[in-house]
Amino acid sequence: MPPLLKIRTERGQMSAIERRIADFILDNAHLLRDYSSQQLASALGISQSSVVKFSQKLGFKGYPDLKYSIGEDVARAGADPQQAPAAPDISDDYLRLGDALHRSKAQAEEETRQANPREEIERIVQLLDGAPKLFVHGLGDDGLYAREFAMRLSLLGLLVVPHTDPILMLANLSAARPGDVLLMFSEFGNLPQLSQLSRQFQDMGGKVVSITRHTANPLRAHADAALVVCAHDRAPQVAQLLYRSAMHALLDFLFVLLCHANPDRQQQLAVNLERIDHLLDS
Repeated sequence: MPPLLKIRTERGQMSAIERRIADFILDNAHLLRDYSSQQLASALGISQSSVVKFSQKLGFKGYPDLKYSIGEDVARAGADPQQAPAAPDISDDYLRLGDALHRSKAQAEEETRQANPREEIERIVQLLDGAPKLFVHGLGDDGLYAREFAMRLSLLGLLVVPHTDPILMLANLSAARPGDVLLMFSEFGNLPQLSQLSRQFQDMGGKVVSITRHTANPLRAHADAALVVCAHDRAPQVAQLLYRSAMHALLDFLFVLLCHANPDRQQQLAVNLERIDHLLDS
């Protein structure tokens, strides 16, 4: 995992001093090559050993290795990674904004791909493919994503029970059996009722798969498996678009893997799509 993405991912589990170092690096990654460990410590008003320990906690031998790795990361990105990716010098705002959004989406999707290990995704595919029933839950905007993905899973012949109401979901827990899977969509994963639903579902013998931002959160921490989405931008309206784009790309890949893992799913999808076409044409 690239160092800047690793810092963002683990920031929520860091101490106060570690978060200060992390925030400084994320905001000044393109300038880090000019800072020694002592200069960085002086800029933050902390000890040099804190900088060294921070680097080692991320898996590097020391600060020079961390700085070199971040330098490579910045060079690959070709821009300040905390800003929207650089766009060509275009005077027309219409073209400039369109190009910047396209580049930002591509970066968010790539970071999301890197943040989800292959072993975890393959394990989730196995859980979904082998589940007797799939419960899919999300609130608000998360509910929109949950319903859309639930419909696609249904087209594969999976038995899916979608919910956007926590009370109804709680009532349906009595139908959960060992081996069932609950897909829990929650961007920030902090709502207590969602964690409560997840724990109760696990008590029934089911497995919980969370879909949240990459930051540390209670829902992700207690899930049996987790999908994480990376999306960063200083403009809130853009950050939300990046989150949606990156999550859809991740779920699209999961859907394709499900089709590939089980040819019967592909056949069922073809049958269901033909039935839908016939219904629309009649």
